[in-house]
Amino acid sequence: MANNATGTPQARVQEAVDRLVADGGEAGLQVAVIHGGELVVDAVSGLADAERGVAVTPDTLFFATSTAKGMASAVAHVLVERGELTYDLRVADVWPEFAAHGKGGVTLRHVLMHTAGVPALPYETTVEDLCDWDLMCRAVADAEPWWEPGTRFGYHVHTFGFLLGETVRRATGRTLTSWLHEAVTGPLGVEDDVHFGVPPALLDRVARQEVAQGVPLHHPGPGTPAGRAVPPATRPTADLANRRDVLTSDLVGQGTMTARGAARVYAGLLGHAESPLVSPDRLAELARPAYAGPDEVMGLPATTWAFGFSEYRPGGVPARSGSTFGMAGGNGSAAWADIDSGLAVAVMRNRFSADWSTAGEVDRLVADLFPTQPRGARS
Repeated sequence: MANNATGTPQARVQEAVDRLVADGGEAGLQVAVIHGGELVVDAVSGLADAERGVAVTPDTLFFATSTAKGMASAVAHVLVERGELTYDLRVADVWPEFAAHGKGGVTLRHVLMHTAGVPALPYETTVEDLCDWDLMCRAVADAEPWWEPGTRFGYHVHTFGFLLGETVRRATGRTLTSWLHEAVTGPLGVEDDVHFGVPPALLDRVARQEVAQGVPLHHPGPGTPAGRAVPPATRPTADLANRRDVLTSDLVGQGTMTARGAARVYAGLLGHAESPLVSPDRLAELARPAYAGPDEVMGLPATTWAFGFSEYRPGGVPARSGSTFGMAGGNGSAAWADIDSGLAVAVMRNRFSADWSTAGEVDRLVADLFPTQPRGARS
């Protein structure tokens, strides 16, 4: 951990997270910042489990909902880098059942870009169903598309994980989790810090998610596209996040991690590792703007998307087109990287709500601590 001398990035961020917890807005927090490959902030505060009086440590694992989609996309890009996959691989070529109802043209690129047109699980899906990989993959394979692949964008809340994970399994004979460990977290030294499904032996490290009193979860209304795409029983809540079956199931569209682990994966993509995860050309490709327009599922009139990642930054700090990429989770967690500044940042919390104000405060503070140099000015 960086030293705690007054004015250092570690001290500045630690002061902020301590205040956020002391003010009652947060229960437990983790923030990790990697700059140029060096872990310059590893700050923690508060309780991982208020009932048991367990304090947050840098090793505490936090359920992070869709922040894990960034980890999944990272694995996919690494597999393309290694020659195990291609972006233009047709899903139905390795998963023939998926071709039903005219979906034969869907490619891995469409899956990563949320343009596959298969955003919905059956409306009656239960949490138990969600944890049954084979059942969900059969449902996705039999789904009728909402649009011709590649012609529209719509966030695939749950189906992203099944689409990507099953395509990888069919194409390579191995699960995405297996590749996560071998090709990403293992080489980076954070194999125990990032999970789609938490190994039972590590469950004691998982923070207990708490209900954020007085803060609505903003669940989609009935009859809206998002309301039809996300079954009511599977919408994220603190109770769902604390379920053992949810935590231990390989649900690739969500996951559990430490801030340090998530930041280290993004730093690996930036090339700040002994063995960079991807080439500079692929890094530029995955961060390059790939879509701008409406989100047909979430009902957003305008959104931007990089190649498998959001361009969104939680603090209102302008995302640098072609430089900023990451993912935020529906419980207020977030992790992102910025090529120009050489930063990888992750914020984990267990006060469950769609409130990114803490991640936003961290984003603004880190942007102040590590100003971005103009392109071309770096040595």
